[in-house]
Amino acid sequence: MKITNPVLPGFNADPSFIRVGDTYYIANSTFEWFPGVRLHESKDLVHWNLLPSPLSTTTLLDMKGNPSSGGIWAPDLSYADGKFWLIYTDVKITEGAFKDMTNYLTTATDIRGPWSDPIKVNGVGFDASLFHDDDGRKYLVQQTWDHREYHHPFDGITLTEFDTSTMKLKPETARTIYDGTEVKLVEGPHLYKINGSYYLFAAQGGTVWTHEEVVSRSKTLDAHSFETEPDGPFITNFDTPDSYIQKQGHGALASTPGGEWYYASLMGRPLNHKNESSHDPLGWCTLGRETSIQKVEWDDEGWPRVVGGHGGQVEVDAPKDAIETDAPLDHSRHDEFDQEKLDYDWNTLRVPFTSETGSYGDGQLKLVGRNSLASTFDVSFLAQRWQAFNFDATTKVKFDPFTYQQMAGLANFYNDKHWSWIFITWDEKKGHVIEVAQNDNNNYTSFLKDDAIQIPDGTEYVWFRTKVRKLDYTYEYSFDGETWHAVPVTLDAAILSDDYVLQNYGGFFTGAFVGLAAVDYAGYEQPATFDFFDYKELGDK
Repeated sequence: MKITNPVLPGFNADPSFIRVGDTYYIANSTFEWFPGVRLHESKDLVHWNLLPSPLSTTTLLDMKGNPSSGGIWAPDLSYADGKFWLIYTDVKITEGAFKDMTNYLTTATDIRGPWSDPIKVNGVGFDASLFHDDDGRKYLVQQTWDHREYHHPFDGITLTEFDTSTMKLKPETARTIYDGTEVKLVEGPHLYKINGSYYLFAAQGGTVWTHEEVVSRSKTLDAHSFETEPDGPFITNFDTPDSYIQKQGHGALASTPGGEWYYASLMGRPLNHKNESSHDPLGWCTLGRETSIQKVEWDDEGWPRVVGGHGGQVEVDAPKDAIETDAPLDHSRHDEFDQEKLDYDWNTLRVPFTSETGSYGDGQLKLVGRNSLASTFDVSFLAQRWQAFNFDATTKVKFDPFTYQQMAGLANFYNDKHWSWIFITWDEKKGHVIEVAQNDNNNYTSFLKDDAIQIPDGTEYVWFRTKVRKLDYTYEYSFDGETWHAVPVTLDAAILSDDYVLQNYGGFFTGAFVGLAAVDYAGYEQPATFDFFDYKELGDK
């Protein structure tokens, strides 16, 4: 078997990668999307199945009002003492000198939960991970944030002992074990003990084209005792601009039962417009930061090296002892809303789906109209990741607005400042109409205006479809579900990419989503009813 990268397509960033027995697990960042932390499992590293998210209650995670790309940064999953340990960070400030955040710990004996009530750990820095030493002691390893404008904000990697008798850190033990290199921005640390030495894997260079992972090692956990791997970095694509894979760096290491080694990393796949150079700009990663897996071998000096060179490979040999895992061939799905629970692919913004958001079951989803998609509070939006460069997403909606302040339909969304949608609304001259609009860095544009499409009297449902074709995407509508009409507007998917958002905003860590939304900023909570949702992948070619 071959591992084909990315193994987790679409927004699946900052992988924490472990093996327990014959099963591998990956935990990924979710930022402002709820539920928090995305989990997958596999027995062959090739085929992966989505598991329930651990942070599924507001007891464990409450992100109401969090800025876009705040929330869950770089969770760390580990296994020791017969249970899973999950360290996660809730970031409340993303812009400016400060990164106000809280690191929490929760545990579970079963990866599917239930997970224990959270323990507040600290707020020293993000990307915290828990290291279980072979003498039974435990340590929190984390990026360290420095708000002082005359210092670099990334102040090395701090190690602090964790007391399992009190379930608290011992701050008097805190020390900087690694400063990183001149590349700066050292973050995402994971610590391992291999053959009697401590190995620290850490990301540098920022999660952009210059991203990289460096490895350092030490015989002790003393302050400033770690030396950097020579002839590094361990993995990067900053000098492989023509590679299909870019941005590799932040990730984690795991071994197989047979003693082989693999490294899971975040990655990106940039697309270019036809009139652009393939090198400048390097491109637009509309699927966000995804997860790759590379094979690792150890050199004669005991340093880890990526097989095929530090740029990695698209196809990687699977483990010799892999147990073939049954998983869907792609991420296409159809939802009739007839189940008792929303399936694991659905996400909401910042808070869980509740009766204030709407209801589902008996073959329909009802969304209560609330704040606009530009809000970070009380948004009725149910969405899933883009996970292929080419796909169609379709729905059927019933909505009876009586003011232009009420809208409901199908949206493509990056964050509160970058999104578009096709929707039903009210026009003073035409009554019920269909409009297409876009929010581009908070510049809102209605494309149809006076030419908004009038909905015929007596029409109960309207069908909406979006067609995403790499960097172009469009919207269509139908009044019977059979005859479709294209809206003569082609939108640029680059606007829904990290790389585009980065030009104006520091929170650029997620990826594009598609989903169902209802807005009533008039405050009358006018509901919209959706009959189904269909997402059909058409591949990446």
